[in-house]
Amino acid sequence: MTLRSMDELRQQAQGAQSLNIAFIGVVNGLFSALHQLQQADTHGLAQQAGMDAGYVRRWCDAAYAYGWLELNTEDQWQLSEDGDSMRPEAPGSRMATAVGSVLAAHMAERAAGLMRTGERPGEKVLTERETILPWFGLMLENNFRKTFEEKICPQVPIFAEVDARGGLAVDLGCGNGWYLRALAKRCHNLRGLGLDGFDENIRQAQEKALQEGLVERLQFAAGDIHAFTLPEPADLIAMNRALHHVWEKRGTIFEKLRAALQPKGAIVIWEPAWPEDHRSLREPALRGMAYQNLTEHVQGNHFLHPEEIAQALQEAGLQPEIFPFGSDVVVVGRR
Repeated sequence: MTLRSMDELRQQAQGAQSLNIAFIGVVNGLFSALHQLQQADTHGLAQQAGMDAGYVRRWCDAAYAYGWLELNTEDQWQLSEDGDSMRPEAPGSRMATAVGSVLAAHMAERAAGLMRTGERPGEKVLTERETILPWFGLMLENNFRKTFEEKICPQVPIFAEVDARGGLAVDLGCGNGWYLRALAKRCHNLRGLGLDGFDENIRQAQEKALQEGLVERLQFAAGDIHAFTLPEPADLIAMNRALHHVWEKRGTIFEKLRAALQPKGAIVIWEPAWPEDHRSLREPALRGMAYQNLTEHVQGNHFLHPEEIAQALQEAGLQPEIFPFGSDVVVVGRR
């Protein structure tokens, strides 16, 4: 790569600043409030969103500078097309980019300090910023649900098999329940149970299942991969981007999961596919994975090669199948 000019570096910095401004608007409901009002002055927007007018005044100026807001002929604020796309409730919302950008900056700051000592504090670093954690589940949903619905679910046969026999699907570390909600909408005979260790995630999952009319088929409760009980043997146990968090205990965990399956059941692992050759990390689709693998080290984790996952499932007495999806992989372990 050639040396980047100062203008290029400044453009990249301004891109990060723009997403920081968007993040503030997302978590404080400013985009949604202005959408409801259609147009407003600063005080009207602050009142609608329940925010301090002094902060809102400065935010509006910054949001206007970066193109998230427009000013009409009456000198009132309106959402630009980009600003409207940041509403969490907007179809195809792009809020995940803003939340992910601020989370990435937080993790970079933590990695910079921890690199000096070698400390790896674990997943608690994700809870250190109170404005980020409530948005974590929706960020993952916006990033991955479309891929699951349009690519993974249609191309991995186990989902249709479980649906055909009306089985139970369990999602360990379910977040806001997006995976089971997407699965239930496609597989109408399937029942689902989502388990998560964060109370806020369970609350969001229950609320969204109610909104989508799925409460009769989906349940959500506290629990995680280390300590859970099921009301009945499962036909499918899903781990979505979670295995690398518990990789050091994979033998014990896979034995526990295998014992919780129906005779024809399967474990379905969805993970980033760490490449064999690190030179491929220069590819645009893999750059984000390289950055995230650094932040995973802070949490005590690292990304996995697909073949590692398949071998671990086989050692647990399960028959593995590998389904590549670009920079991701789905590995199914059948009992």
